[in-house]
Amino acid sequence: MKIKALLPWWAKIFAKLILSRMPFNYHVWQRVDLFKHGGMERPEYAYDVFTRHFERFNPGRLRKLCVALELGCGDSLASAVLAPAFDIDKMYLVDSGAFARDDMGPYLEMASFMESKGLKAPDLSQVRSLADFLGKCNASYFTEGISSLRKIPTGSVDFVFSQAVLEHVRKAEFIEMTREMRRIIKSDGVCSHSVDLKDHLGGALNNLRFSEPLWESDFMAESGFYTNRIRFEDMLDIFSKEGFWVDIISVERWRELPTPRSSLSKEFRNLPDEQLLVSDFEVVLRPRH
Repeated sequence: MKIKALLPWWAKIFAKLILSRMPFNYHVWQRVDLFKHGGMERPEYAYDVFTRHFERFNPGRLRKLCVALELGCGDSLASAVLAPAFDIDKMYLVDSGAFARDDMGPYLEMASFMESKGLKAPDLSQVRSLADFLGKCNASYFTEGISSLRKIPTGSVDFVFSQAVLEHVRKAEFIEMTREMRRIIKSDGVCSHSVDLKDHLGGALNNLRFSEPLWESDFMAESGFYTNRIRFEDMLDIFSKEGFWVDIISVERWRELPTPRSSLSKEFRNLPDEQLLVSDFEVVLRPRH
């Protein structure tokens, strides 16, 4: 069992506050399994995630040659390898930093996995650099968050998806991010998102223990455990106000509060149980005309 799995939530915060300020770049921590972003390095997981979201956009593969965008690709650009098998002509990969692996090993493994399933995959045998890889896959990798979204032409994307990413968008930027997503999506496009409202520390509501000024400070938000703490109904309301029809695909709830209500910060302490009990949800967004 990994040591970090044994640590209580408060010890993880303390450790990350210290480690995030040490003079090492992200890829050093990535190699020792700290500060990892997502699980898309694993071929089967990446394929399952991509397929699930894509089927909401294009059930039965009725559309051909579309443009897709992944928000928060994290440690892997596997979606660029998957794209050809789904008739995706152009792939945008957008994140808030250059977190993705730049060695070819994971992408060669992904291509081999695709071929073993009899699916179309790009020929990466002669690819030696990340730039070559992106060119071969007709993919663009942007690493400046909302600023990167602004580079994408209006109404140019058919399909947007994210997997446990939206909860990490800074609260102050969430509305603008949603606005940009609405701007770039085509009139008949689809956005599919899986959102994880757990605390990402111990799978509870420990992130709600802190006051708003402290939690939203750069000191806390840039330490590797930040979630924006926007609750389920509030997030749906933002999507709707920014021009989307919202279809709720699934909602998962705790049977009881995983963190004592008395331990929550005052801005959350009096919220009704039905808001606090939502742990995960999946939605499809379609542009409202």
